[in-house]
Amino acid sequence: MIPTKVRTVLEQESLKALEFTPGSTPTAAMAAEQIGVEVGQIAKSILMRGKDGVYRMFLMAGDRKISSGKVKRFTGVKHSMAGADETEQATGFLPGSVCPFGVEGVEIYVDRSLAEFDTVYPAAGTDASGVPIAYDHLLTVCGGAECDVAADEH
Repeated sequence: MIPTKVRTVLEQESLKALEFTPGSTPTAAMAAEQIGVEVGQIAKSILMRGKDGVYRMFLMAGDRKISSGKVKRFTGVKHSMAGADETEQATGFLPGSVCPFGVEGVEIYVDRSLAEFDTVYPAAGTDASGVPIAYDHLLTVCGGAECDVAADEH
């Protein structure tokens, strides 16, 4: 069941969530398999807490890892990964279902690793969903700023 705050944003933006069997899309690999796309097209949401006390959500390609060094250089602050309880408290979503839509009080950044795809798929607030959306539209809908915090591929 798509949360009301997410459903409201989807309706306002004329977006439609894809819904699957509960528990079927909590990881980027599982979501990609369920949707039938490349793992990189899954817009995974990573919540981090800065030493300044600010929560920041980074959306990035599902096949990439976040670089803590790049995050520190980008924000000017060292960060750590938010735990499950912190994630739910800050975003209203459980890990594996974190959606960048309808989140308040969290800075949102969208990594350029997603820009290479015509369509990307963030979660819709459940561990069994994905929202097909273009990169530029994602930036607009989530109110995110573009960033480059993905670890360099080797």
